[in-house]
Amino acid sequence: MPKKTKILIVEDNANFRQTIKEILISRFPFMSIKQAADGREALLKLATQQTDLIFMDIELPGKSGLVLTKKIKKAYPHTIIIVLTHHDLPEYREAAYKNGAQYFLSKESTKANEIEELVESILAGVERV
Repeated sequence: MPKKTKILIVEDNANFRQTIKEILISRFPFMSIKQAADGREALLKLATQQTDLIFMDIELPGKSGLVLTKKIKKAYPHTIIIVLTHHDLPEYREAAYKNGAQYFLSKESTKANEIEELVESILAGVERV
């Protein structure tokens, strides 16, 4: 029996969080998905449950998603972080990777099936380890 993959969606827009959750649940019903509206809530959830994969918005209330990504990668180096943002600019992409994110997706241009395919490839890579 495969282990239950634990996902955290860190996004201040509740509708967008729910959309990502629905995309993931429809394709991966075995996932445990938690949500956080800001950095503080994300860190609290991470402290109580190890997370395999995080969808991270850049623009969050309080702490920037980039600062949060760096902090999370330092504390949880094996957690995979996908930055998902409206700011699809080279400098944001570079900053995301520099702060430890493994993937960068645009909210405007990324389709549901692309999110599903990315997660599928990440899970396939995780299972081979």
